[in-house]
Amino acid sequence: MSGRRRWRLLVAYDGSGFRGFAPQEGLTTVAGSLAQALATVTRADEPPTLVCAGRTDAGVHARGQVVHVDLPELEPNLDLARALNRLLAPTVVVRSATHAADGFDARRSATARHYRYLVHNAPVPDPLLAPLAWHVADPLDVRAMVAAADALVGEHDFRGFCRRAPGTGATAPIIRVVTAAGWSKGPSTLLRFDIRAGSFCHQMVRSVVGCLVAVGRGRGNAATLVERLRAGTRAGAPSPAPPHGLCLESVSYPT
Repeated sequence: MSGRRRWRLLVAYDGSGFRGFAPQEGLTTVAGSLAQALATVTRADEPPTLVCAGRTDAGVHARGQVVHVDLPELEPNLDLARALNRLLAPTVVVRSATHAADGFDARRSATARHYRYLVHNAPVPDPLLAPLAWHVADPLDVRAMVAAADALVGEHDFRGFCRRAPGTGATAPIIRVVTAAGWSKGPSTLLRFDIRAGSFCHQMVRSVVGCLVAVGRGRGNAATLVERLRAGTRAGAPSPAPPHGLCLESVSYPT
């Protein structure tokens, strides 16, 4: 593309005040805010088009979102990340901005995404954790949750955990390959659920966490997860976990 270069941005954001990543007319989104800042910094007539590694829903956070954008040649001494952060921080932060390799595509070039979900399991809420973790007051059987999470690893039809895309039939499988999924204990009463896959479908992680927390409450076990994978329907499933506990931690690319 003559006179333009592709940039690779590593972006973190607090999703609380945004209606998701993707631009939506009349709504405050991460992409809309970032594109407007890019237009200001580059003195463009209109905001550029952004492509991200994974669109996050309203209220979902990110520490390792990857975005590519094609920009005109910039002033030689311009520190793009620093200039953007003057306009966007602290709710959106560009952690790095570098020229992308030939053929790089933030979405299509990605080989894996890693999400983390935080659960604050304690009788009383913690106001400092409230924006970042789902407070669950009921005692949870973490061992049962760990065993149930193991059932997710591998290639499965995740229709029972995903919101179906418009225009697709109910019998069409939604195949995803999960390479890792598990719980660990953080500081004090904080539980961390980490899941890694080549790609995810809409609301997949939140639906999985909702089912796993139900298992922790004694409403099912590992076999329940297996049955839901085989059933291919969300009918009768627990509600998805709330969005504010979810964070896109990182995206992997070929080395």
